[in-house]
Amino acid sequence: MSAQPADPSLPPDHVSIEIDGQSMAVPKGSMIIAAADKAGIAIPRFCYHEKLPIAANCRMCMVEVEMGGRPMPKPQPACATPVADGMKIFTQSQRALSAQRNVMEFLLINHPLDCPICDQGGECELQDLSMGYGRSVSRFAERKRVVPDEDLGPLVQTEMTRCIQCTRCVRVMSEVAGTYELGGMERGERLQIGTYVGKPLMSELSGNVIDVCPVGALTNKPFRFRARAWELIARESIAYHDALGSNLWLHTRRGEVLRTVPRDNEAVNECWLSDRDRYGHEGLYAADRAKKPQVKRNGAWTEVEWDDALAVAAAALKRHAGDALGALVHPATSNEEGHLLAGLVRGLGSRSIDHRLRQLDLADGAAAVPFGRPFAQIEQADVVVLVGCNPRSELPLLNARLRKAARRGAKVHLIGSLDFEATYPLASKRIVSPAALTDALFDLAKAVNDAGHPPGEGALAQALAGRTADEAAVALARSLAEAHSAVVVVGETATIHPQASRLRAAARFIAAATGAACNEIPLGANAVGLAAHGVLPDADGLDARAMLASSRKAYLVYGIESPLDLADAAAWRTLAAAETVVAFSAYASETLKQVADVILPIGLLPEIDATLTNLDGVDQVVSPGAKLPGEARPGWRVLRALGATLGVAGFDFVDIADVRARLVPAAPRVTNGRLADAPASATVPGGLVRIATTAIYRGDAVLRRAPALNAHPLSRGPVFALHPEDALALGIGQGGSARVEGTILPVELTTQVPRGAVWVEAGYAETAGLPAHGAVLSIARV
Repeated sequence: MSAQPADPSLPPDHVSIEIDGQSMAVPKGSMIIAAADKAGIAIPRFCYHEKLPIAANCRMCMVEVEMGGRPMPKPQPACATPVADGMKIFTQSQRALSAQRNVMEFLLINHPLDCPICDQGGECELQDLSMGYGRSVSRFAERKRVVPDEDLGPLVQTEMTRCIQCTRCVRVMSEVAGTYELGGMERGERLQIGTYVGKPLMSELSGNVIDVCPVGALTNKPFRFRARAWELIARESIAYHDALGSNLWLHTRRGEVLRTVPRDNEAVNECWLSDRDRYGHEGLYAADRAKKPQVKRNGAWTEVEWDDALAVAAAALKRHAGDALGALVHPATSNEEGHLLAGLVRGLGSRSIDHRLRQLDLADGAAAVPFGRPFAQIEQADVVVLVGCNPRSELPLLNARLRKAARRGAKVHLIGSLDFEATYPLASKRIVSPAALTDALFDLAKAVNDAGHPPGEGALAQALAGRTADEAAVALARSLAEAHSAVVVVGETATIHPQASRLRAAARFIAAATGAACNEIPLGANAVGLAAHGVLPDADGLDARAMLASSRKAYLVYGIESPLDLADAAAWRTLAAAETVVAFSAYASETLKQVADVILPIGLLPEIDATLTNLDGVDQVVSPGAKLPGEARPGWRVLRALGATLGVAGFDFVDIADVRARLVPAAPRVTNGRLADAPASATVPGGLVRIATTAIYRGDAVLRRAPALNAHPLSRGPVFALHPEDALALGIGQGGSARVEGTILPVELTTQVPRGAVWVEAGYAETAGLPAHGAVLSIARV
């Protein structure tokens, strides 16, 4: 018999089905629940989540199904039943509703009756669905079971007696975070969800279990009992602790941010949120928030009115106008503030303004640029090379995308100075001391060069001349060249490297020669935007490193309140030696008071109108979601007032819309082709080279003041982390202590650190006095 002709009205790979009398075409192989969602037909569910693998263990989504005019013997779970051509589905039939109500009765037999005190009350899926599918009287007369709670750390609160074993949290930790920390123990009525070993969650994405939990079993610990859902107002905002700019909702009460939850955006954060973006808002309300202008007079700090503070600041800046003035801008500053700062500084005759505060090598004049391959497309790559990058710490949701790519079959390779705990298999890794990182990447560049892709004339060609690539580099170069979609990701330890210009040149050459995209992770939430809006030195101006190496008489510092925001403590001492420092800051910390002469209190991103440009080059506009503390003002308003006081042209605007109308991004800055001088040798006798990654929850002033994040085990604290063999040579054991100059810290032994290096995280006051990344440290046992 001949095959039946295909329905010409159906799109390719689609089938025709009917749901509750509504005919529709849906993709072949999709599940009934997805088809119903597409049609706007509600089917109750607990375990199903569109971003997670199907579990089909709650059975709440039972529906009646007919095939070929005959009903299937039993109701089917809509989440796990694939559609078929001609299928008829009934979600509201007596049979379907009876099955759903019976499942609800089973779910409630052991559920505690604590809705009045449950922190999930008012936004609980079980509570909502029980109103429609629950019985008015329970037939279960036996004693309800009680499950002991487990301490999952300072971020997630547990009430596991409420758990209905939907396993959403288990799947988030295994499939999205990749840490496999939660699972089911026991069987049947005794089934419990837990960590097996009683340890806190160690993932940087652990807070997402709160969002997916359909009951009150997993809730936000810092937020617990602070407010009810109906008391909160949701305000759209974005995250500002890394360059991704995750979309989120600020839940506020009377202008105070009490909770942060993700806002869906498939191109950015999907429906997830990193823990530092979820809990960082606690730092907004630190005790040292700057609430009123302050001026240092006769060595003592005095709170003054705005007019007085602006007059003092204007007089100081006017007195040191021209080349005597340098401006240092935090890389999370908004585009509007950056544009006004650039206009103010240049209006005063200075050509020295920069936001690249932690970079040691700017010989090539490089600035942050958008990703070569859009962030959302990274999961489609088939080969990824990480250069000096720990995505779990630098961009947690990039790591989640890389995990998705690896699960699709992508090969991920690592060339770096730290062997991070990857949540996916690494196809290859080369872990070397920072002193040898340039040679390691140049080996790959040489292999690409030898494959017929010479870099042409220039410093890089000269640097590659005479080198010989090893077999591993040749194999990786071949893998890149043969890949359909390859990405080279340049991370923090490459960007802050003393030879960063050489690493950038090699990475860009490798990507261009093999047809791969080059994605350089920007250092700062708005580094791309500030680079496009003039917060860079002119051709004859000084960059941040040069400004701090050759001291200026006066500095304007914007958003900087601690030596932890700079490359090393020596730069902070330069500020302390200046005649005048005018500080725009959200915090009046003791460290800032040591160097500043005027502190003008400004708002943080959740409190102001702002535009930030994310790592894809996309401008994201936000409005104030929280109220400003005390007499603090949005930075753009303070700059407008200061510019008007100084008589600088272009500060006659009225509102933020006028500023935005003037925002015209410049073309990405082209590097000048110069490279830093090559080190004499990759070996460092008599010392260990410092690896100075930024601690995951200490990257900016707000995070450093977030109590829950700093209590988390991922905040390792200030330690000297050494390779066991280096520690043995120094006579230091696990739990011992070591000294570098005047700094004494405990020692941790780990094979994550290569021989010849010592890993000391930046972001802690105890490590602020140490030399920068790549410096040689002489370590002595205490």
